[in-house]
Amino acid sequence: MAPMASMAHQAPSTHPVAFLARRAATALAAAVVLGAAAAPAFADPAPAAAPSPSTQKLPAGLYGTKDPQYDGVWRQSLALLAQHTVGVRPAASAVGWLVGQQCADGSYTGFRADPAKACDGKTMRDTNQTGAAVQALAALGGHGKTVTKAVEWLKSVQNDDGGWPSMPGSPSDANSTSVVIGALAAAGEKPESVTSKKGGKSPYDGLLTFRLGCDAKEEGRGAFTFQLKGAAPNADATAAAATGALGKGFVVAPADGAADAPVKPLVCKGGKEDGAGKGKQAGAAADRARAVDGGAAYLVAQLDKNGQHLMSAMPGAEKQPDVGNTAGAVVALAAGGHRSAAQRPLAWLEKNAAGWARQNGPAAYAQLVLAAHATGTDPRAFGGTDLVSALNATGPKPAAVSEKSGKDAKSDEGKGGGIGVVWVVAVGLAIGAGIGFLLSGRKNRGRNGL
Repeated sequence: MAPMASMAHQAPSTHPVAFLARRAATALAAAVVLGAAAAPAFADPAPAAAPSPSTQKLPAGLYGTKDPQYDGVWRQSLALLAQHTVGVRPAASAVGWLVGQQCADGSYTGFRADPAKACDGKTMRDTNQTGAAVQALAALGGHGKTVTKAVEWLKSVQNDDGGWPSMPGSPSDANSTSVVIGALAAAGEKPESVTSKKGGKSPYDGLLTFRLGCDAKEEGRGAFTFQLKGAAPNADATAAAATGALGKGFVVAPADGAADAPVKPLVCKGGKEDGAGKGKQAGAAADRARAVDGGAAYLVAQLDKNGQHLMSAMPGAEKQPDVGNTAGAVVALAAGGHRSAAQRPLAWLEKNAAGWARQNGPAAYAQLVLAAHATGTDPRAFGGTDLVSALNATGPKPAAVSEKSGKDAKSDEGKGGGIGVVWVVAVGLAIGAGIGFLLSGRKNRGRNGL
């Protein structure tokens, strides 16, 4: 980990731990993440990282070389999911490691150095890590029991408002709720049917409570806050929510041949949202559609304002381009069918994201792969970088690699695939974050208006 004294020169949003960190809502986690974050391509180089607090050698099947204590399951899940999406069959050891990290109750935490030791009351169970694992293992196939147990645990910790926090027992937040929506969809559940035991609220009900409407300042209308209603608009939460409100997860299939959807800002008339409660516009589905449109419009406005990238805004740190959140915005825009709008920040990523990904490892590469996939872009020729090869190099050698991009690769279902892996190439699941999207940085972002 980098020394705490150096954090003023860091951009926490770029480190895999910070990617996971922005999904949580605890001050303790935020302190850990700020101290662990690695410097982005736009900041001064960080001091050499201190040795991992664990003297134990990292597992052979784990992706990345940095301390996995807070983001091991997250980065592993994103890596496996991104590989699968572009036609790479991960190593059996990599899949087996992820399966073996599950607690007996179905939950996941960041990292269990000794999976043989049962999870107890001190284990920091995390809905984001669990939701990420569900999306990866559901895509790979052959892990039905593991996925079912994880989904049942997620249902058991749903808040009364229909949403989820990162850590059970805390207030819901937009990002965590979006991750779980993606997990439910990946597992074959209908998110709208998963309702809270008290109040009967759905995940979409919970998600839309974080949306800023006509009662907000004009420049923030349509955006989502991280957690508190009435708080400052949060670009990261908006990207996650605009994807989650569509019932999609980390993987968004490219809309080949589909019409380019126009960006529709939220329109207010007489202090009320235009179209709300009117005829065909009425109903939960219409509310979600307007929320998605408004979120996309807010993201486009922020991207246009900053030269087609989003900006970080962490306490004590200088504002700088946020590569990970920009990739998340690309996925959100692509998910909403805004092809032209997604291409502009995508072009910025192709020019600027390579160094960031090299410094931050598997989850960073995975998020860029998924952004490329969502827009129908070849991840093997991403601004001169082969993202797929770079991602593969951060973990155990894959069992098989397709030479084609994910959308062109053919299925090899039923051939090989250790630990019951069913290889179905180009699965069109549904991403909301990689490295720009995980413990408490998002909470801090909400306080700083981004």
